[in-house]
Amino acid sequence: MTSKRQPYKIYTQEFKLEAVRLMAQSDKPASEIAVELGIRRNQLYKWKEQLASKGDVAFSSIKGRPLKDNQSEVSTFQKENNRLREEVEY
Repeated sequence: MTSKRQPYKIYTQEFKLEAVRLMAQSDKPASEIAVELGIRRNQLYKWKEQLASKGDVAFSSIKGRPLKDNQSEVSTFQKENNRLREEVEY
């Protein structure tokens, strides 16, 4: 029997910044901070790396993988095409 995976938890930018700040300023080990926050230890390190590499734009509100240049246009045409096919079928 297969079980459905839990949906990803989405954390706010403020939560991520506070978690990284706690890790940097606290004497506690990262694993203890992660347990207190209810996240995985490696997630703290990932957020720290993102903040170091991207700076102010880290944890922006854009979710998911960035779209390719023409991907949104193609999906719009596909939706329109599907709608028109349904109209023709009826």
